[in-house]
Amino acid sequence: MERSLESGNVTRVQEFVLLGLSTSPETREVLFAVFLPLYLLTLLENALIVFLVCSHTELHKPMYFFLGNLSCLEMCYVSVTMPSLLAGLWMGPYHVPFPACMTQLFFFIALICTECTLLASMAYDRYVAICHPLRYPLLMRPQVCLGLARTSWLGGLLVSVAKTACIASLSYCGPNVLNHFFCDVSPLLNLSCTHVALTELVDFLSAIIILWGSLLVAIASYVAIGRAVLHMPSAAARCKAFSTCASHLVVVGIFYSAALFIYARPSRIEAMDLNKMLSVVYTVATPMCNPVIYCLRNREVQAAFRRALRGS
Repeated sequence: MERSLESGNVTRVQEFVLLGLSTSPETREVLFAVFLPLYLLTLLENALIVFLVCSHTELHKPMYFFLGNLSCLEMCYVSVTMPSLLAGLWMGPYHVPFPACMTQLFFFIALICTECTLLASMAYDRYVAICHPLRYPLLMRPQVCLGLARTSWLGGLLVSVAKTACIASLSYCGPNVLNHFFCDVSPLLNLSCTHVALTELVDFLSAIIILWGSLLVAIASYVAIGRAVLHMPSAAARCKAFSTCASHLVVVGIFYSAALFIYARPSRIEAMDLNKMLSVVYTVATPMCNPVIYCLRNREVQAAFRRALRGS
């Protein structure tokens, strides 16, 4: 089950074995029949959002610009983790070469960090729209939106370079079995046979900066929005503002709850079955639900979708 390479007195693992979501053949068949349609549905939903935002000028607004970025990210995100989940359900435990595992880890960390900052940018956009409506065109002009999006994507890549380099530099002497359905931080740290304090410190600091930092921006934005909504004289205006932000809060709450539990901790996680279940939440459930919660219930998006259907 393990191939290795002698380097001095240290035997380095050349591949990992992913156990997958379940080792029971009967359970795997059922889960494969569930997750394959969910994967395809997630790609279809998010591709539809990107198409509508790009092709309809009435959706060329800051809010939909960020939603288009988020949908593009979600398509990449599920395509990093879901194929390995489906492969594990189809074949059972399978071998992943060390370079392929580190590549998957790099893209996964980059995308999850980018999503954190994008969600914070979207919360700030809603804050400006509700609390400073007259200054909204100035504060959220195209240059600002592009700057926030670029910062999100580049920041995610830079954090991922640092974290992946630290994890890849560790020695893995065996065993080489990952109790997970993709190459994630905690399972890899659990297999390392060298001192991981520095790597855990880098992981913890990046979690504080990216996860906690973006979460605080989102919380501050929604607290300010809540105060502004409570002071609105019209009940209809309060209801409209609340309905817009409630859907955002649901997604932010689910995503950050799972991500913070797993990543914002300075120690290795031993309860890997719980880790896997929580990973399903933000790698499968959140990307699938985001288009429905954010966009497909939105009247402007629905109108654009109907026009696209009539045009075709």
